[in-house]
Amino acid sequence: MLHANATANQKRVAFRAGLNSGTLQRFPGAFNPLTAKLIERQGFEGIYVSGAVLSAELALPDIGLTTITEVAGRSQQLSRVTALPALVDADTGFGEPMNAARTVQLLEDAGVAGLHLEDQVNPKRCGHLDGKDVVARDDAVRRIKAAVAARRDPDFVVAARTDAAGVHGLDDAIDRAKAYADAGADLIFPEAMRGPADFERMRAAVDVPILANMTEFGKSELIDAKTLNSLGVNIVIYPVTLLRLAMEAAANGLRVISEDGTQESLLDRMQHRRDLYDLLDYSGYNAFDENIFNFRV
Repeated sequence: MLHANATANQKRVAFRAGLNSGTLQRFPGAFNPLTAKLIERQGFEGIYVSGAVLSAELALPDIGLTTITEVAGRSQQLSRVTALPALVDADTGFGEPMNAARTVQLLEDAGVAGLHLEDQVNPKRCGHLDGKDVVARDDAVRRIKAAVAARRDPDFVVAARTDAAGVHGLDDAIDRAKAYADAGADLIFPEAMRGPADFERMRAAVDVPILANMTEFGKSELIDAKTLNSLGVNIVIYPVTLLRLAMEAAANGLRVISEDGTQESLLDRMQHRRDLYDLLDYSGYNAFDENIFNFRV
């Protein structure tokens, strides 16, 4: 009720334990706090805060237009309602290494379990768009080192994302992944891997946990969780899946209302009021202190 009972540090400890458990950690992207609660109820291990989703919610393309203030605010709203750890897309750190350091501390304050910083030039592009570019490896290493040095909670996870595979090829991505791990990154996020063979090579190259991005309609083959686990991948994100499902359902629903003049035929496709109230824990709020405030549903 109101806030999840787990502390930020407890979530970070759980995240690290999950990464080292030998079991694939599944982090669907939550596009609002309500979906974060639904992800937890469905038994997933964590939630992902996608930069592409946050941009889309603001009706903006994912080209580096959002600010750290917007990302931190949304991250706090999402992490507040669930005991699950949250991993946040922090783009390039919103500037130079000092900005990356400040980004870490703001997201620590937001209560999330970790973030990932990428090696694209600033402003960045969606990792599955053409025309992106990456900074020099040494510049990216400075970002990671600044982020690691800035964290106050040693359990906060700093992940390094490399977009080099789509720019210079997999060999460069592997070289960068090694350098980022040496710089202190706890987790490597190799973006736009083409298929299992790429993950196999990345897994063999680095000793720290690795992440798979299973986003739809992109450059990566969609690989099932069992196969990812067998490849030695530690965490998989589904960043935009729930938003895409919701937007398609909303578009279809609006079309029906426009054509039929009523939503009657859509009722069996809707979340029932009782299920929404259960997810929101109306009964818990009602029982909190009936002597002060009470309502009927």
